[in-house]
Amino acid sequence: MRNRREEWGDEPEERDASATIERFSTDPEIQEKLAEHPRWIPAEVIWQFIKRNGKRVGVTIAGFTLLLAGLAGLILPIIPGWLLIIPGLALLATEYVWAQRLLRLAKEKAEQAKNAVFGKKEKPDAAPEESSP
Repeated sequence: MRNRREEWGDEPEERDASATIERFSTDPEIQEKLAEHPRWIPAEVIWQFIKRNGKRVGVTIAGFTLLLAGLAGLILPIIPGWLLIIPGLALLATEYVWAQRLLRLAKEKAEQAKNAVFGKKEKPDAAPEESSP
């Protein structure tokens, strides 16, 4: 049985923080500040957290904003909704596996719609051979 990470693939990868912890635990200046102010956090730790998670948060907010605007565009006659839904999914697909799957499905449906409009038929995999009399 597959676990949730394999199925959804949307969990951020864990990073080893032992080097950072070791450096801060052996630095006497940092130990002194932590003893005086237990809530003090080194700026480097905060910066590492922002670098690690900031992109994912930004991509998520921008992607869902495009998706919601696209869904509103499907209902309201302001802008064609698909022009915002596809870029929203593409942006989310950079961070989430479920968005990659939805984007792939959307591309397949768009290709099917294009073929239906222009009258293209799917090519058969193997053409039957005609026998001569």
